[in-house]
Amino acid sequence: MTELPIRTTERKCEVAWFSALCSDDYEFLGIPDGSLRSSYEHCGDIVKKADTLGYQNILLPSGWIAGQDALAFAAAMAPQTAQINQLVALRMGEVWPPMLARALATVDHIAKGRLCINIISSDMPGIKESNEVRYARASEIIQILQGLWRTNGPFEWKGEFYNISLPNTEPAKPYQQNGGPLLYFGGISPAAQELCAKHCDVFLMWPETEDRIAETMRVMSEKAAAHGRKIDFGFRTHVIVRETEAEARAAADRLISKLDAAKGAEIKARSQDSQSAGVKRQDELRAQSKDLYIEPHLWSGIGLARSGCASAIVGDPDQVLAKLNRYMDMGMRAFVLSGYPHLEECDLFAKHVLPRLPSCRLNELQGRRVPDPVTPLTTAPRT
Repeated sequence: MTELPIRTTERKCEVAWFSALCSDDYEFLGIPDGSLRSSYEHCGDIVKKADTLGYQNILLPSGWIAGQDALAFAAAMAPQTAQINQLVALRMGEVWPPMLARALATVDHIAKGRLCINIISSDMPGIKESNEVRYARASEIIQILQGLWRTNGPFEWKGEFYNISLPNTEPAKPYQQNGGPLLYFGGISPAAQELCAKHCDVFLMWPETEDRIAETMRVMSEKAAAHGRKIDFGFRTHVIVRETEAEARAAADRLISKLDAAKGAEIKARSQDSQSAGVKRQDELRAQSKDLYIEPHLWSGIGLARSGCASAIVGDPDQVLAKLNRYMDMGMRAFVLSGYPHLEECDLFAKHVLPRLPSCRLNELQGRRVPDPVTPLTTAPRT
């Protein structure tokens, strides 16, 4: 396989779990369960469980739906965790960029550098805009954030969406050095890919067949190189691992055993990205699949009632590990995993697979956060 010019060359991976901030936890897909609702307590339990089990990161999603605000939630969780990073999803345009930079810097100091950002450019609640407008605005915001994080002294920005003149950047300085929190981004439209290639650090992909993943990675590497950059790659997927393949496949079947097709479509339509190019591609793959498997051990049944990431790696521990190793050999350096219910599947993956993966934290490998022991929050911030 052709070697890609990825940024992190070591064969290590950052393994993240997922906390269901946006009403996305079930025992049976599409059947609400009050004990699994997106409360502060339940979502916090997921984060603390992943931290205790040794996951290196956790994705905190964002959406206009009953649940938790991702950044406020991350600030609350940071003092309650020992080692895990938090990957906070942020929709660009919701907050005035200098104040967003300051808020992120604040959370980064609370977390002692254990903060990463998942850039989102979907429509804001109550507004419909073109791709061109959304991505152009997101591009400006990212550049403003990075400018405030990386420069000292006065800051000027004059663009299509923002005109900013600040006497200094000190209020927005994060804990992490050399550029601030890492920026993760996912999207398959040309505008989305260009945004990531030009500004972001990690390109996240949803499940597809391996040949399509390899082609996307090649294209993204070329796009980044055109801007004089290298990027890392990540894979966002669900996972169902059991002691035997038969048990894993039975667990997958059980997950959708009570799902009503109309209810599933209704749940998908709630998401602000339900008509995105990536979601339509996931729907296309599922329609072409045999028995919902788009390739061996990659099951697309979750997309029957979920927008966004719609497939799961299904198998016994050796099969799941082999699949992840194949992705690592392709150049993947981050995995963002989840499963239903999230607490139980978090335990199962940690038991069967996590200790067998060579782990890292991308922000440490890229020199953003210097590893240090857990210290009280009263420790003075670094200058």
